[in-house]
Amino acid sequence: MRDLVLNLRELNDTNDPTMSLINTWDSIRVPIIVPVLRVAVYVCICMSVMLFVERIYMAAVIVCVKCLGKKRYTKYQLDAIKQDLERNKNHPKVLVQIPMFNEKEVYKLSIGAVSGLSWPSDKLIVQVLDDSTNETLRVMVELECRKWIEKGVNVKYETRNNRNGYKAGALREGLKKRYADECEYVIIFDADFQPDEDYLWRTIPYLIENPELALVQARWKFVNADECLMTRLQEMSLDYHFTVEQEVGSSTCSFFGFNGTAGVWRIKALKDAGGWKDRTTVEDMDLAVRASLRGWKFLFVGDLSVKNELPSTFKAYRYQQHRWSCGPANLFRKMLKEIILSCVNLEEMACNLCILLCKKDYSALGYLFLLLHFNLPKPLAIYLPAAITILNAISTIRSIHLLVFWILFENVMSLHRSKAAIIGLLEANRVNEWVVTEKLGNTMKQPKNNKAPKRSRFRFGERVQILEILVGMYLLHCAIYNILFGHNHFFVYLLLQAGAFFIVGVGYVGTFVPN
Repeated sequence: MRDLVLNLRELNDTNDPTMSLINTWDSIRVPIIVPVLRVAVYVCICMSVMLFVERIYMAAVIVCVKCLGKKRYTKYQLDAIKQDLERNKNHPKVLVQIPMFNEKEVYKLSIGAVSGLSWPSDKLIVQVLDDSTNETLRVMVELECRKWIEKGVNVKYETRNNRNGYKAGALREGLKKRYADECEYVIIFDADFQPDEDYLWRTIPYLIENPELALVQARWKFVNADECLMTRLQEMSLDYHFTVEQEVGSSTCSFFGFNGTAGVWRIKALKDAGGWKDRTTVEDMDLAVRASLRGWKFLFVGDLSVKNELPSTFKAYRYQQHRWSCGPANLFRKMLKEIILSCVNLEEMACNLCILLCKKDYSALGYLFLLLHFNLPKPLAIYLPAAITILNAISTIRSIHLLVFWILFENVMSLHRSKAAIIGLLEANRVNEWVVTEKLGNTMKQPKNNKAPKRSRFRFGERVQILEILVGMYLLHCAIYNILFGHNHFFVYLLLQAGAFFIVGVGYVGTFVPN
């Protein structure tokens, strides 16, 4: 009789779809899912340890540089070079390129700032590379160029009938112009960048004095960092890149990447490296790696900053981060063999590979680590990522009180960065997607007595992020599970992180921008 009852229960379980699904999940969870997750956990541990060691090394170097007061660029006698240029009137001819695409809000700012650079007018060419598809806007940009031409500035307005190669294609076509052959140096400013008038005097002399230098890179200064919480968090991430990563790379004469703008290139070095290529969406990093492999050196001038704008909306920021994460991963796929064959120095090769693969950005690993480290020892699960995060954020002292918000937001963004990196490595769909980062310029600086701009109409696809909501639900489930069955307080972190995913998922991050 007992055997009959057991058989009937087994038969009912087999016929019940829910129980059948549970039994199927149990049969594959232990032999298949668990080993994969365990491997992923240990990969995350290894990469976290590597990044922690790198952060400690960079912290030690930057402390020494700050304490000794001997940054690499301070050893050059710029005043003597300036005096020689002015005395002998042998200023090199300089080309300034401003690539733009439908930049309605900022084109006047960039053209005006570049046209005001202090340099002999017969030795300066301003090249506006306008790929805009809006014909009305093209006319407006051309009129702005004519205005500065009438003031004595040598402005060249160049357009194309296509957008092949995006920014890299425009820069490449610009260098093919006959007047560009007369120039020794080329400077690139994106359409929202506004250099101070002494920018050329604080960069060009380094290249004149040091023929082995290919690039002089300035840092960025964000004019809208205080616009909203999201821009403050972006500032924290980028400040570490400039204050620590690029300063350490320059001070130790090691490789660091070109930021795509606010940098001066020696045209000879640019051509020696193969020129601009449009095979990925990070043409700046592509060029920098190839120039480095050819033996050229770079210099970062941390005391020189160029004003620019941070993305103000989550949509614009997400597209930007997709390009910045997908591009390096795709470039890693394309240049792996070239780097291995070109580098005799194993340390240099390892550095170049790491830069291409993960861009030295711990947050790209945060999402996977977040989902997998529940059963790790406490020091590995909590203290190591926390230490890396603090070392990253300490370069922006004024925002240190936002550290918790920054951690939560970076983990949300790591979902997109990890997805983009996988797309780049696999060369899947969207690998060459290029969406110009939306800029506001002076739109949000209108007089206060003006009527407030109307909010854009609700659009489900733009405001609501389904993926973030799903991840938030998963983390909430994990938090509840930890409350019921766990023996620690990890649910506190999980609840906070789930809340961050929900806030982003329902569109309450970034400012509302008028159409």
